[in-house]
Amino acid sequence: MTTSLPTAPAPPPAGGAAHVIADDAEALAVAAALADAFRSGAAERDALRRLPRDELARLSASGLLGITVPRGHGGAGVTAGTLAEVFRLLATADPSLAQIPQSHFVYVNVLLAQGSSRQQEFFFREVLAGRRFGNAQSEAGTRHVQDIRTRLEPAGDHHLLTGVKHYSTGALFADWIPVLARADDDRLYVAYVPRDAPGVTVADDWDGMGQRTTASGTVRLEAVAVPADRVVPHHLTFEGPQLHGAVAQLLHTAIDAGIARGALAEAAGFVRTKSRPWFESGFDTAAEDPLLVQRFGELELRVRAAHALLEAAARAVDTATAALTDDTAAEASVAVAAAKAYAGEAAVETGSALFEVAGTRSALDGLNLHRHWRDARTHTLHDPARWKVQHLGRYVLNGIRPPRHGLL
Repeated sequence: MTTSLPTAPAPPPAGGAAHVIADDAEALAVAAALADAFRSGAAERDALRRLPRDELARLSASGLLGITVPRGHGGAGVTAGTLAEVFRLLATADPSLAQIPQSHFVYVNVLLAQGSSRQQEFFFREVLAGRRFGNAQSEAGTRHVQDIRTRLEPAGDHHLLTGVKHYSTGALFADWIPVLARADDDRLYVAYVPRDAPGVTVADDWDGMGQRTTASGTVRLEAVAVPADRVVPHHLTFEGPQLHGAVAQLLHTAIDAGIARGALAEAAGFVRTKSRPWFESGFDTAAEDPLLVQRFGELELRVRAAHALLEAAARAVDTATAALTDDTAAEASVAVAAAKAYAGEAAVETGSALFEVAGTRSALDGLNLHRHWRDARTHTLHDPARWKVQHLGRYVLNGIRPPRHGLL
């Protein structure tokens, strides 16, 4: 096979090269500042389905996309706990915007696990320059999520990639699209394809009721030429203990926890400033109504518990990262499963309870307060919580470790 990875990175993203974040503390500070900046326009972006191109450019320039690049390659090499908190903070402001880079970090992880030293050197340099990975993974019309029909066929000194992908979050905005495919040995590989490669078409046909600005549309691949050194043997990830699924699910959990916190914060602000007190309460403001105070207390317990489970899951992932065995990987997976199941329920409940506590006025369509519930309900459909509960039960009752796949 010929070598085709460029010896130098492509030109920097629009607006100049990305900042390189030094450590965990800086990553959290940058994420908090971006969340504050993105919050004010989130409702309008959702209502108008205005795709967050400017916001993503700012996210890239901030350096946050490079924080999991190892220190040996010039990155911050942050902990799973920091990465989860970055996603939670962004999701409190705009869950659609937080969802877009989830696959980016998943496919940086694929390179960490199975990329060659030369692949890591090249792609980590790309990531530190602010370039984004998208996602071309799921396929419609298959019997289950693990069915992959996209083919990676040998053709001389390269491969040809052919298939159709759906729910391709991030692909529309990506510089590189990692594509999950099967080769002639029927094993899973990830091919890293430039967004503008001949034969690649990305359709903005996402029509979800929630997460409306993720542009999670369709990617079509028609005999796309892929050099051999842009292909990673992803199947090797699942031949031993792995954290691929746990990290991916941890980020989904962080988004749910962020949705719950964002919805509760908006509910509290609305009740303090706009809701009328119920006449039977005897109070001058809705915020003094003891029944509302009680309900807010109950919801705060749910949101805090989701956050605590998220933090515990992240610690389990960090522990397993430091000493990866079948046992530590299983502990990480079940900790993430517990957090994901709980945070999803908390997000949906809080998004719905917003109207219960805020009153009739909050249902005005122009306020777009229903975006919190729509985002929660849509995002929590990503994979069924009931199966996470099943794996928890099997583990605690019979000591059966969770299966090795990308959703655990």
